[in-house]
Amino acid sequence: MRRRFAALAGAGLALTSGAAQAHLVNTGIGPVYDGIAHLLVSFEDVLPVIAMALLAGLNGPPAGRQVLLVLPLAWLVGGVAGTLSSAAPWPTGPATVSLLVLGALVAADFKLSPAALTVLALAVGLAHGWHNGVAMTVAGLPTAGLLGTAGAVFVVTALFAATVVALRRPWTRIATRVAGSWIGASGLLLLGWTLGSRA
Repeated sequence: MRRRFAALAGAGLALTSGAAQAHLVNTGIGPVYDGIAHLLVSFEDVLPVIAMALLAGLNGPPAGRQVLLVLPLAWLVGGVAGTLSSAAPWPTGPATVSLLVLGALVAADFKLSPAALTVLALAVGLAHGWHNGVAMTVAGLPTAGLLGTAGAVFVVTALFAATVVALRRPWTRIATRVAGSWIGASGLLLLGWTLGSRA
C-alpha cells in the first residue's frame, strides 16, 4: 500500500512540476539569491572555485588574498561581458578545462608565482562568468543574478582558502592534494561524458 501511494505521489509531482531550467536556478526570492543558489548547486562552477581556493591556500596567505580579490571581480566582469554578447553558451568547455587544470595543480601542490596565480584566477573568473552571463541572457533572466554569483564566489573562496592556509599538519596538506585529485578526476569524467554524448 505504501509503495503504491509513493508511486502515485511521485507521478503527481512529476505531472504538476514547472518547466525545468538547465544550468540556472529560480529560487523565487529574487535574482541575487538565484545567482547565489546557482553557484552552490552547479558543480561545474563551484568545483573550479573550490579548486582555485585550494590552490591559493597551498600557495600561502598572500596568494589567498590575491585570489580572493581577483576571482569574484573577474567573474562579475566576465558575466557582464557575457550578457552583452550574442554568442551561444559553451556546453562544458570552461568547466572541463578548469577542473582538469586546477585539479592537477592542486594535486601536484604546484607552486605558482603571485603573478601567475593572479592570471589563472583572472582566466577562470572571466571564462566562467562569461558563460554564466550568456546563459542568463539566453534564459531571459535579470543580470542582477551575477551579483549574487560573484558574492557567493567570494564567500566560497574565502572559506576554502583560509581553511587551507590554517592547516599545519603534513597529513592535512596531503588531504588537500587528494581533494584536488578528485576535482581533476571530475574533469576527466565530464570530458568523457561530453565526448560520449557527441559520439
